[in-house]
Amino acid sequence: MGTTQLESVPEPKYWHLKTVLTQALDSEFSVGEILPNERDLAARFGVARATLRQALEQLELEGRLQRRRGVGTTVAPPRVGVAVGTEQHAWPGGPGDAWQAVDCTVAAPPAAVADALETGRDEPVHIVRRTRTTHGQPVAAELLYIPAASVPDLSAIDTPAGPARARAVLRELQRLELEGQDRAVELGSARADDAKELDRLPGAPVLVVTARFVAAGRTAAVSVATYRADTCRLTFGDSGGVEIHEDPQRRAS
Repeated sequence: MGTTQLESVPEPKYWHLKTVLTQALDSEFSVGEILPNERDLAARFGVARATLRQALEQLELEGRLQRRRGVGTTVAPPRVGVAVGTEQHAWPGGPGDAWQAVDCTVAAPPAAVADALETGRDEPVHIVRRTRTTHGQPVAAELLYIPAASVPDLSAIDTPAGPARARAVLRELQRLELEGQDRAVELGSARADDAKELDRLPGAPVLVVTARFVAAGRTAAVSVATYRADTCRLTFGDSGGVEIHEDPQRRAS
């Protein structure tokens, strides 16, 4: 690789460097590849290391890079598009669902979820935990709250815990006729358990997508999915569920 010297430009030098680095990421590096160290990068682009760090930090905020302790700075996978539409969707766990079931427990849900489910606040519900990955890295974690009334035949299934239990609950839920679904999206901060699941530090920015599934005129399930804000973007319209966009820099939301 040759040395690229930056010309004098009116915009901040680190911002121009960010543009140059973006072009290099698109043409020279693949997802997951580790970048050269700061000393070598600064020498290549003819900038001070402080300027380089500013550019790298901006690219990390934009989701193009990931800094991982003990690994270094790597090229981030494409952003996950979180589709925010109003049309009827499928039940979680159906065909084409990209989430992986992890576990299922029975416990009382948070008060806001209990109110949405119209159950007593101390009434236990099934809590299915799922994760989503892309390019081998975690990008989202979900808690799906399902009251016993939505899966009345589950007691006959002899699967006490783990992914098999979670899948059994989802199969029973799919026996209901889905009448509709609505979603709400808000910016939040990763709690300790979410941060561990998503390989982020506590307090890191996340997108929280809350979905309510309606069957037989009532709320049959509530999903609370936490997405890494540095790997996700919102897409609007009536175009299906969550999609993976392979070239987020060139495609419009």
